[in-house]
Amino acid sequence: MEPRAIIDLRNVSRVYRMGLVEVHALRGINMQISPGERVAIMGPSGSGKTTCLNIIGALDRPTSGQVIIDGTDITQMSEKELTRIRRDKLSFIFQFFNLIPVLTAFENVELPLLIAGVDEEKRRDEVERLLQLVGLEERATHRPDELSGGEQQRVAIARALAKPPGSASSTIILADEPTGDLDTVTGEEVMEVLLRSAKKEESTLVVVTHDPDVGAKLDRVLSMRDGLVTNGSRGN
Repeated sequence: MEPRAIIDLRNVSRVYRMGLVEVHALRGINMQISPGERVAIMGPSGSGKTTCLNIIGALDRPTSGQVIIDGTDITQMSEKELTRIRRDKLSFIFQFFNLIPVLTAFENVELPLLIAGVDEEKRRDEVERLLQLVGLEERATHRPDELSGGEQQRVAIARALAKPPGSASSTIILADEPTGDLDTVTGEEVMEVLLRSAKKEESTLVVVTHDPDVGAKLDRVLSMRDGLVTNGSRGN
C-alpha cells in the first residue's frame, strides 16, 4: 500500500476578482505529493505555480476544492487553526531570504522557537544543530548584511527547519524560487544544502522554480500552464 499523500489538492480552483474581471489562477487542479518526496513545480509566469504554493502553505484559500495537509482537511479552518498548521507542519523559504536585519544568524533561526515558547536550553541546542546542518556554525553571530547571498539563504533554510520539538509528524518545506536571486554557482550550492537538509530531516520539499537545472535535481517535476497541471515527470 502506498503511503498517504502528505499534500493532497482535490479539484482546487482559485479565482481573483479585480473589479468586474475574474482571474482564474487555478482551474481545478489535483495534486498528490508523498511524504519525503522532493517535487518541483515549473511553468511560465502567470501559470499559477506561486498561487498553488500559497494554497498548500495555508497563506491563501481556494475558491473551491479541498486542501488536505498530512491527513487534515484545512480548507475551512479558521485563521487561528491555520496559524497552528503553518507553525507546526509548514516551513517557507523565499527568493529574497526575508531575514530580520537586526538579528544575527543564530537569532534569526531561533526566532520561531522563541515564538513557540521552547525553553532556552532546547532552543540553543536546536539552533546550533541546524546551523551546523547548513554549514554556518562559524557564522552564528553575524547579521545578514555581514553574510553573502548564499549564506543568507542557508540561514533561511535553517530557520525553515526550526520547529517546536514534537510539533510536526513530517515537516513540509515550501520554497519559492529559492535560487532566483543568486548566481549560478551559489544557487547550485544552496540547492545542495537544501536537498541534503531536507533528506536528513526527512522533510517533504516542494520547490517553485523557473530553472530546469533545479527541477532536474528533484524527484519529480510538475508542469503548470494557465492554472492547470499539464504533466509530471521524474527527475534524477
